[in-house]
Amino acid sequence: MVTRKGSPKPRRCIAALDGRVDGARAAEVWQAALDAEWRGTPVWFHGDVGGNNLLVADGELSAVIDFGTSGVGDPACDLVIAWTMFRGDGREAFRHTVGQDDGTWARARGWALWKSLLTVSECADPWDERVAVHSRVIDAVLDDHDRFA
Repeated sequence: MVTRKGSPKPRRCIAALDGRVDGARAAEVWQAALDAEWRGTPVWFHGDVGGNNLLVADGELSAVIDFGTSGVGDPACDLVIAWTMFRGDGREAFRHTVGQDDGTWARARGWALWKSLLTVSECADPWDERVAVHSRVIDAVLDDHDRFA
């Protein structure tokens, strides 16, 4: 997703959401993701870690399902749950536990931002529940970038 050249789609989404999203901050997050090019040894990634693909029993994670987008490469895509599933202290605990470097977190913010910008920009109904959910993700990503950049 995040290549050296970069995808024009996030920039188009930022422009399309002018007035609804802080475009300057979003562009800064996206550029930071592009600048943090992956150079590590490829690792297995799930590619779609989210609430629908995590099974919980008795309050504990019991299984991860749906490996349809798994592959080998940059682990940043699996960190998107930092903004989609965690808040505050939970996000901090997750970040500390996975122990990834700042560049991986910058790319992860790029993944989360890209997905949420795309979802919000493609929703025709501004009252669609997905708009509220992904707008919160965008805000969390922007705040996280401000905090750690």
